[in-house]
Amino acid sequence: MVGAEPHVSDHNPLQIHPIHQVLSAWNSESIIDLLSISTTSKHCQIKTAFDQTVAFPYSFGMQNHSPFRYFNSSPEIIRLTVMMYVRYPLSLRQVEDLLFERGIDICHETVRFWWNRFGPMFAAEIRKRRVVHHSYSRWRWHLDEVFVLINGETHYLWRAVDHEGEVLEVFVTKRRDRRAALQFLKRAMRRYGQPKVIVTDRLRSYRAAMNVIGNGADQECGRWLNNRAENSHQPFRRREGAMSKFRDVKTLQKFASVHASIHNHFNLERHLNRRETFKENRTAALAEWRQLAA
Repeated sequence: MVGAEPHVSDHNPLQIHPIHQVLSAWNSESIIDLLSISTTSKHCQIKTAFDQTVAFPYSFGMQNHSPFRYFNSSPEIIRLTVMMYVRYPLSLRQVEDLLFERGIDICHETVRFWWNRFGPMFAAEIRKRRVVHHSYSRWRWHLDEVFVLINGETHYLWRAVDHEGEVLEVFVTKRRDRRAALQFLKRAMRRYGQPKVIVTDRLRSYRAAMNVIGNGADQECGRWLNNRAENSHQPFRRREGAMSKFRDVKTLQKFASVHASIHNHFNLERHLNRRETFKENRTAALAEWRQLAA
């Protein structure tokens, strides 16, 4: 009968599991030992050799769904909202007012929900594309750290940029000792490889961490040598002022990572290019942004 729920006996009750738990529990042997598959209009039951019945609301071959499928708003509006909130120093209510002026009526809490939901997704896709196309340099890295207050308690935001200003990695720690510097360096090198030269300030935690890694001879310290990393904090500092600080480390780490990726995407070096070149690069960046998660 169409629309009827699947009949399951009391001996083997139907267990509902998240799809990621189902897929992670499968291996080659369990798939080979698959005994029976019965489908209905709403669920797909899978009974394995271990006499376990699992159900999930999607059939096979339908895992690649659009991330916007459960939202009434169009993907273009969601992308515009996330870009306005993360890229520019605007509050949630300011984004709401600007969108209302353009005929888009949403609540400021919707803006918060959208950037939390889609911001990391967009940032991960941007980061993946830039890593694949090697839009960064391993010639010279600049490392620096700044303090950030979370509920009145001092934390440290570590930042690594290349010689062109590309933000490579951001990392939040409670201290700035050797252990924190070592975690930060390993996190950056795991994704981008090991650079030839690392420029830092005179914080001794950098030298101690680099000696553990084995590249202590690649460190450079000097007056004004690390201005590249120090200047890279300015966009985030302006954005932080509009957010009235942060309340927990997890939110700070998430927003700093998303902000760094989106800043890299729209960092067109306006002061170094001619007007015609800048307009072409800006058009290309916006066109690529509109294709995220498409």
